[in-house]
Amino acid sequence: MQNKLDQLCVHTITTKPWSLEEALDHYAAENIGGISVWQNAIQAMGPEKAGRLIEGYPIEVVSYVRGGFFPSVDGAQRQKAIDHNKMMLDEAAAVKAPLLVLVCGADPKQSLFQSRQQIQDGIEAIIPHAESLGVKLAIEPLHPMYAGARSAINTLGQANDMAESIQSDWVGIAVDVYHLWWDELLEKEIRRCGNNNHLFAYHICDWKVPTEDMLNDRGLMGEGCIPLKQIGQWVSEAGFNGFHEVEIFSNKYWATDQKTFLKKIIEAYQEHT
Repeated sequence: MQNKLDQLCVHTITTKPWSLEEALDHYAAENIGGISVWQNAIQAMGPEKAGRLIEGYPIEVVSYVRGGFFPSVDGAQRQKAIDHNKMMLDEAAAVKAPLLVLVCGADPKQSLFQSRQQIQDGIEAIIPHAESLGVKLAIEPLHPMYAGARSAINTLGQANDMAESIQSDWVGIAVDVYHLWWDELLEKEIRRCGNNNHLFAYHICDWKVPTEDMLNDRGLMGEGCIPLKQIGQWVSEAGFNGFHEVEIFSNKYWATDQKTFLKKIIEAYQEHT
């Protein structure tokens, strides 16, 4: 990668008001190296047309977001989730994404232990389809505040345990600073993740103090308390040299001019990572 913006990736959800074409136009105009495509961004045109559109831009597709949500007390629902993830893999392949990010899910009607086992079972069930398409799978641990219904995988240690148990070259981990910055074992677990070649993706933003909405009030890098340069150094030392993916859910920023917001993203990325 020739310069720092070559290593910058922006998730389409970050600039949610833009269509996929608008996002591509503006990201490419700023010489941003990568884009991670959320499913909602391609729904209007479908995955095949979206894939053809993206091919016309000098920008790399980094990942497709998001699969997962495997656990349920209902076996039929678990099978439905597996089928849905296979469809998501098809869509990822259509937009030439090398990676499908998994928000793994949880069911409050059962224990976290049961949900974690169903997550592993679900991932193992879709590996053959992922391999056939050439699309890898990234387990993304989420902050414990989401353990009730959004994800039973809440630490990098848990994600490492699962990836090591699955033992597939097609399964790794997405490290998102928003979800993991608080963990006292983070440096150790990042190193472990890298040593096992499981570090597939690195997502950045910041944790605002106070946070007004636990889902849609993420901060721009440098706007909160996450030690981004320190974590970035650990990730680099673990052997990761891929994209730094800006993933910001923010009602505040979605309500602003997105061109101005994108320039702020670039400035924050250059200054704080």
